[in-house]
Amino acid sequence: MPKRSRKPALEDSNPIAHVVEEQAATEKREKDPAAVALGRKGGLKGGYARAAKMTKAQLSASAQKAAKARWANRRKAVEGAGG
Repeated sequence: MPKRSRKPALEDSNPIAHVVEEQAATEKREKDPAAVALGRKGGLKGGYARAAKMTKAQLSASAQKAAKARWANRRKAVEGAGG
């Protein structure tokens, strides 16, 4: 009876993936200056446009929420340093 042919063992892909990951991590990508400028331009306009559309009550509520968040972070830092 003839022997069955065996499929060749597949090469382990982990070492290859490791090399590819290292190359990607060390490679620095240049940003497109036009895209950076466009994103910054939109970011600079965004907050003012949002605030202009809000009512006084909405603006006040948003400011209070932001202040609470800032103080919560400060309290966590103080408690963590003293503990």
